[in-house]
Amino acid sequence: MCLCPGSHPGTGARAGEAGAMSAECWEPRPGGHPWASGAGLCPPGTASAPWNLPRWRAWLAAAVLCYINLLNYMNWFIIAGMLLDIQNFFQISDSSAGLLQTVFICSLLLSAPVFGYLGDRHGRKATLSVGILLWSGAGLSSSFISPQHSWLFFLSRGVVGIGSASYSTIAPTVLDDLFVRDQRTRVLAIFYIFIPIGSGLGYVLGSAVLQLTGNWRLALRVMPCLEAVALILLIALVPDPPRGAAEKQEEVAVGDPRSSWCEDVRYLGRNLIFGILTVVTGIIGVVLGAEASRRYKKVNPRAEPLICACSLLIAAPCLYLALILAPVTLLASYVFLALGELLLSCNWAVVADILLVLGSCLHTSAHSAPPLERLSLSLCQSSACRAGSVVVPRCRGTAEALQITVGHILGDAGSPYLTGLISSTLRAGRPDSYLQSFLSLQQSFLCCTFVIALGGGCFLLTALRLERDQARARQPGTGTPGSEDPESRVLLSSMCATAEDP
Repeated sequence: MCLCPGSHPGTGARAGEAGAMSAECWEPRPGGHPWASGAGLCPPGTASAPWNLPRWRAWLAAAVLCYINLLNYMNWFIIAGMLLDIQNFFQISDSSAGLLQTVFICSLLLSAPVFGYLGDRHGRKATLSVGILLWSGAGLSSSFISPQHSWLFFLSRGVVGIGSASYSTIAPTVLDDLFVRDQRTRVLAIFYIFIPIGSGLGYVLGSAVLQLTGNWRLALRVMPCLEAVALILLIALVPDPPRGAAEKQEEVAVGDPRSSWCEDVRYLGRNLIFGILTVVTGIIGVVLGAEASRRYKKVNPRAEPLICACSLLIAAPCLYLALILAPVTLLASYVFLALGELLLSCNWAVVADILLVLGSCLHTSAHSAPPLERLSLSLCQSSACRAGSVVVPRCRGTAEALQITVGHILGDAGSPYLTGLISSTLRAGRPDSYLQSFLSLQQSFLCCTFVIALGGGCFLLTALRLERDQARARQPGTGTPGSEDPESRVLLSSMCATAEDP
């Protein structure tokens, strides 16, 4: 099942029709009924109505959101596939070229908290639509900038980052309210598969269009056509479920124009290797990480951060060897690169699972239920508690925004610029040759492997605090359903019955 039944039989269909665009904030009123809507930490909202949606519509909405996520991450890396030509067109150095991605990421991380705030308080569908319009409009306009106004190109990348922030922040929370329990984990895994796929395809699209047409601007004019289709599908097919609805239910350079066709194929093949590796390892890594988490957390409540820690700690030496072996043996370098990307991709869905997937732990007092019912509730509670998250439903948009912001501040916000700056500094004191240029970039990239190892250590620290934070998220008054009343016990019994579904 994908959506929650109403409290009153026979009202589900009407609620699905009348409440499809509603975005109520469900939380307990202090001192009031645990299911009542009222003033709390979240903004006041209208009284929540039973929410119902056909299963096929929920999966159709998920497919649309995955498609838009693909386009979103294609925009992240489409510039990388034609960066050399952009450098030559605008006459910018390596450090300035790295600054393009820094501007993009800084704009994304600065605007992510704003969109997290809006997503928790206003219509998420409208916010997503505005974001798509922003990034597609900025991408299209950037293809018409003249070489004398390179600063406008940097500005346009910043606007693309702002639009991308709205989607990266809010779309996972919509999926979170459309699906429950194991289904939610699977859907989030599928959703995050499109991050490496989009990243690889963005690189491939940029380099392929450049090679075929000789004009890098055309790649930026293809994307808005795909994004226009995405906007129409979003408006027509994706609902905006009430917040916490799931808990209510549970509880490249241009080649010689005279080159032959075979030479073009070989050239494209070299460019496609990295993109293909990213796509394939990304798919396998996301599925592997999600499945390992799903199985291992049944026996170890700290499974998710431990999986993330192990993947990063093993990925670091793999990527280090990929960089070191590149000038010696290209095949071995690609093997270790594939292993490193595979291990890095294991984290996408698992991190979102830690942040968003909230299995409600309901507490029924011993004197309020018969002995057999208490035993049944206790067994169900122990199962639900193991699936807990550290974030309550009313704040998931903000939490996703904070995760994006902190992650990018400590990661790719400054790394492209810093990597380019280190490369330019190293190259300044060396002879001007292709070999020295390669060595400068290689040595600057080696810094990333040590940061990856540091990230693994941070996940080990997360494992020490995970259970404590999950327990705090389940405390009374945090916005999760309670079970002090008969209605909650009926809901929990329904959760136990559905837990047997595959």
